[in-house]
Amino acid sequence: MAPTLTIFQGRVGDHNDRGFGGAGGIGAEWQRRLALPAVTVGNPEPPSNAGWQEELAAAVPALEAMSRRYDEIYAAGETPVTAMTRCAVALATLPVVARYHPDALLVWFDAHGDLNTPDSSTTGYLGGLALSGPVGMWESGLGSGIAAANVVLGGARDLDPFERRLIDDGVVRNIPVGPAMVADLDAAIGDKPVYFHLDCDVLEPGLVPTDYRVPNGMTLDELSRVAMRLAANSVVGVEVAEFEGSWSDTGAPGDPGPLLTALSPLVGG
Repeated sequence: MAPTLTIFQGRVGDHNDRGFGGAGGIGAEWQRRLALPAVTVGNPEPPSNAGWQEELAAAVPALEAMSRRYDEIYAAGETPVTAMTRCAVALATLPVVARYHPDALLVWFDAHGDLNTPDSSTTGYLGGLALSGPVGMWESGLGSGIAAANVVLGGARDLDPFERRLIDDGVVRNIPVGPAMVADLDAAIGDKPVYFHLDCDVLEPGLVPTDYRVPNGMTLDELSRVAMRLAANSVVGVEVAEFEGSWSDTGAPGDPGPLLTALSPLVGG
């Protein structure tokens, strides 16, 4: 794949300000490894920790700019590789992916489903609605177009009852963490084109700094094997979210190097 780099820096339901540094650090490291320039979309703002409606309204200008960025990338025949702050940025990216690549599978690796709707959410957190909007389960104002049948979850284990029912009823697939993960992924994606979303909290806590820490996650070696399998298909884009620029408990800076090495079979570098 010939990547085109984007770094998202807007506020999209952030609980804290560490996602800005995280996305910036990943973007800078990708620029170094791939010897490519990057375009930055949005500007950091202090977190407000408001409900989803207020957070979405505040984020719309940056999200619309992100949609335009993806439109430009795909219209030029290029492939987006994106360092984003939070998963909710996918409200902007995925509808554009669906428009240009309606046959692509969305491979969404995340400890959470992000498939709640405004009606099912018990927290009102915008990030918990990040995937359900592009799937068309509620109206975000930013579009939809991702078919639920084309969604392949990976490593989802901290699920609300509504999300669990979607998996149990076969609306979306989930590949659990474990020895069969790559084989299950192979069966799920076949030879279809793929778009990969990575929320870093799918990894075992302590490997990289994240807002949420959910036990029984993936190792970096397992992520590398997943990246190798995905790279065997046509890859129409990659986005990485929820890597924080520092550890919340110590303040030590986060190192994106091991994460991007694990992803290198997919992205390069």
